[in-house]
Amino acid sequence: MRKVVKMGPTTLGAALEREHHEIDEWIEGFDSDRLDDRERVESLRRAIGALRRHIYLEEEFLFPPMEADLAIPTMVMLREHGEIWRRLDAIEATLDGDGSEDSLTPACRELLVLLAAHNGKEEPIFYGAADATLSAAENAELKELIDSGRMPEGWVCRQAGVGC
Repeated sequence: MRKVVKMGPTTLGAALEREHHEIDEWIEGFDSDRLDDRERVESLRRAIGALRRHIYLEEEFLFPPMEADLAIPTMVMLREHGEIWRRLDAIEATLDGDGSEDSLTPACRELLVLLAAHNGKEEPIFYGAADATLSAAENAELKELIDSGRMPEGWVCRQAGVGC
């Protein structure tokens, strides 16, 4: 289950960036000597759930109001979300017993590299513009969704099946 952190008085961009850091920490937890096997798997599953929910929030609430002005960057983010989603599917399949657990550590490291490149583009372009671009109502709705930790059952990102 995702740890819900109340945002308090912060910007939307800062809250989304904080989620990036939390997700990275949970993925890194899988490669930690400080955790036992159960905790390592729990940390990775927490990261997967949080990352899928984070992608949902961006694709359904953050990107649409910005798409007209940021069409090309939005297309790049959506394509990268699809690649991230497919990697999460592969990691989950391994966790569920469809592969070798030995492959999880390199898969997590590769995911972190992919996320670092993705987040390095997303944060300055989208998060920097979020508070200025979104209406007060859209901003409040997205902040509430960040706090609630909810994602519709069965939702998948737009590009999940592209490039398979």
